[in-house]
Amino acid sequence: VQLQASGGGLVQAGDSLRLSCAASGRTFSTYALGWFRQAPGKEREFVAAINWSGDNTYYADSVKGRFTISRDNAKNTVYLQMNSLKPEDTAVYYCAATVRVVSTTRRGYDYWGQGTQVTVSS
Repeated sequence: VQLQASGGGLVQAGDSLRLSCAASGRTFSTYALGWFRQAPGKEREFVAAINWSGDNTYYADSVKGRFTISRDNAKNTVYLQMNSLKPEDTAVYYCAATVRVVSTTRRGYDYWGQGTQVTVSS
């Protein structure tokens, strides 16, 4: 599967953004999906994940209550709604997919998108 992330940009603290990740392939609905981010000089970290049906979602503590992951299997797209953005949310955001069970670790994913930059100014 190929993943294409979009929706990043430059916003102010407190603003909202919605990231999208469009996937190719006819088996999108069978994939678990995740969002990760990587800030300059830091390792890529888990942000959110969703299972194949959308019934189960998982979040990093740092974004819980502010970010929401969702998916539209008819559109082969996964979303990350980001509210109340903070400067520390500044990073390149990556979407990822796996045919295995949903995971909160980088090793749990087989396919990665190219990333989209999110910059939050104070």
